[in-house]
Amino acid sequence: MSNRKDEHLTIAASQDVGSRHTTGLERYALMPCALPEMSLDDVSMATSFLGRRLRAPLLISAMTGGTPRAAEINRRLARAAQRLGLAMGLGSQRVALEGAEPMTTYQVRSLAPDVLLFANLGAVQLNYGLGPDACHRAVEAVGADALMLHLNALQEVIQPGGNTDFRGLLDKIARLCSQAPYPVIVKEVGWGLSAATARQLEAAGVAAVDLAGSGGTSWSRVEGHRLASEHDREVAAAFEDWGLPTADALMRVREACPTLPIIASGGIANGVDIAKCLALGANLVGMARPLLQAALESDEALDQRLEVTLRQLAIAMFCCGARTIEDLGPERIFVRGANHGL
Repeated sequence: MSNRKDEHLTIAASQDVGSRHTTGLERYALMPCALPEMSLDDVSMATSFLGRRLRAPLLISAMTGGTPRAAEINRRLARAAQRLGLAMGLGSQRVALEGAEPMTTYQVRSLAPDVLLFANLGAVQLNYGLGPDACHRAVEAVGADALMLHLNALQEVIQPGGNTDFRGLLDKIARLCSQAPYPVIVKEVGWGLSAATARQLEAAGVAAVDLAGSGGTSWSRVEGHRLASEHDREVAAAFEDWGLPTADALMRVREACPTLPIIASGGIANGVDIAKCLALGANLVGMARPLLQAALESDEALDQRLEVTLRQLAIAMFCCGARTIEDLGPERIFVRGANHGL
């Protein structure tokens, strides 16, 4: 498992593993405001998510854990999240719970005492021996504020030895939500949540969803790099453009679930993408691969990448006349090329 996680890190950071289609965000643009009637210093990126104040609506998305290299990456990400007042997700802790890898590689709370921190387990593991008690241990072991259960059906069926029994998971998620003393969030891993699935999860009692649309890292392509046989690689190759693009998933889920907190992720490249997602209805926006690449380099590289991203967001807000995150509503965005009667 440790070897697999190191392989995932190397492949995700260095290989061409992006989805074969885009996020869909390029179809949208922020409405420019030539007369914003404020100073750039007036822009506030502060927001709240699950009752916690954040200095900016950015989630450092779940990436890794379990190996010495992963431990250093998590520490760098945690230090950056603490400095900048961001939220952070951890990589899947399943094997650490089973004792096959050190939980210490996920334990960053001492470095990030104020960060909104998400523990992480695969939802399918509820069918493979991990019940509510294991979920509670995952949260407590890292001092997390909430638990993310990730959905990765395509990855599981492509990777060797994957767990492919997804039967009855919705009921088990609902039972966990009813019992857990912490919020439960359900996230996709890069192929997008549909409106129908989001409605089911909302009814099950989840506190939020991370729709993780396609257009960013494709885990079927990541796993394809690890497959030994030509037959298996051919199977995986058919799914390189699988999924619901981030923009489409966001609009569909927001329409279906008007009050459900939504994290938008999947191919988010910069602060303008973040602003677009917020205007399309997201409450928080997750970023992974650009931050992983920076974190593999140094603390300084990671700080620079985050500071550039947040400055881009502030400028985008200023230039469309949005003083606060709440001002980034649907009136601030338009479809490129559409006739708006202007």
